Amino acid sequence: MRSYLDGYAEGIRYGGCEAILQRVKKTESSVRKMKVLYVPQGFEAIDDGVIQALQTTVSECIVADAAHMRERAALYMPDLVLVMNGLHVFPADHLAQIDEIRALGIRTAIWFVDDPYFTEDTASICLHYDLVFTHEIRAVSFYRSQGAVNVYHVPLGVNTSLFTPRKTSASYQYDVCFIGSGFWNRISLFDELAPFLKNKRVLIAGGQWGRLQRQDLLGPFIKTGWIPPTETVDYYNGAKIVINMHRPTEQGLDNRNTHDITAGSINPRTYEINACGTLQLTDIREDLTSYYRPGYDIETFGNVSELQKKIAYYLTHEKERLAVAWRSLYTTHENHSFQQRISKLLDYV
Repeated sequence: MRSYLDGYAEGIRYGGCEAILQRVKKTESSVRKMKVLYVPQGFEAIDDGVIQALQTTVSECIVADAAHMRERAALYMPDLVLVMNGLHVFPADHLAQIDEIRALGIRTAIWFVDDPYFTEDTASICLHYDLVFTHEIRAVSFYRSQGAVNVYHVPLGVNTSLFTPRKTSASYQYDVCFIGSGFWNRISLFDELAPFLKNKRVLIAGGQWGRLQRQDLLGPFIKTGWIPPTETVDYYNGAKIVINMHRPTEQGLDNRNTHDITAGSINPRTYEINACGTLQLTDIREDLTSYYRPGYDIETFGNVSELQKKIAYYLTHEKERLAVAWRSLYTTHENHSFQQRISKLLDYV
């Protein structure tokens, strides 16, 4: 009986999502006569969305890996080299390559999308680029104070061809879902929430969840390891409620934020969850209301007690849950695609 009811409810949700998407206006922008060489960071959920956006926004988009961007730039002589993040997977000679590309007369830009968690590194990286973009609203003044001249805030967006409504099987259907690393603020929240969650269908997926104290209650819910973006989409679609909690910014075990920049901007997960037509419960960042309306197309919480009350409410009020989820779907696909973000970024260029 439960599987039948879940299937029936899933049909209603998906049908409503399809109707909403038919109302979304297709983004139509003129193709700019620009040749852009894009250097990905290696995280496909973002990179694929940016590449697709560039392919429809500029006359020529070339993709180069970080180890060979100097060679590719010299070969194609693009109008712009756009580097995503410049962290983690980038080689030791990354900045030397950028300096040589600039010496060729080619403009360079970097888009920091992990701010402010790696300011120990980005404070010096920013000085090697002609243009610096950051998704973090509070990092703009920081990079300018370091000596970068052309610094702009361009928020993240979502790859709407990947993060979109889809039908899911029973194996992806949960009452409550969280996907992400077990940073300490998240560990504290779920440990406190554990007695409330124990009798619900819950998925907690990602790394570092061995830190939880309440393994007795939460252990059966944990799926350890990396969840590929395509499977993440299935879990977001299958869940009635997806929790989003931003990582802490303090310098320490999980961060290299030695300049102690506090965060004000929402993470990419905010857009990705909403793009799937699922109810999101998120903690609050300063610029959240620039993109969504709490209580209308997203729900928020300030503490565990509030989160628990809202989970309980929306699990027993299906119409209200779907209404918020459908409005979030419309807002996201209408306003927050990577195509719109890339268009804004290129306006600054």
